Amino acid sequence: MLFMVIEQFRNQDAKSVYRRLHQKGRLMPDGLEFVNSWVAADLGRCFQLMECGDITLLQQWVAEWSDLTHFEIVPVVPGKETAAALADRL
Repeated sequence: MLFMVIEQFRNQDAKSVYRRLHQKGRLMPDGLEFVNSWVAADLGRCFQLMECGDITLLQQWVAEWSDLTHFEIVPVVPGKETAAALADRL
């Protein structure tokens, strides 16, 4: 399953997040896959697309970063898959 992870850097402190990333890596448990990320122009938020079959893997990962980042996690589906699922109802 895909998840859009919206991270809001606590105290607008992107430097601390990137420092830890540089020193320790993404700190993801096995089975959680990083797909891609985008950072807001003001450095206040990061949008990451993650994939996993077990939500507890996301919870483990969030625990590693929750001192620096507030998380919103939204399950998402590619638009083409949604369109196919709804095709017979249009």
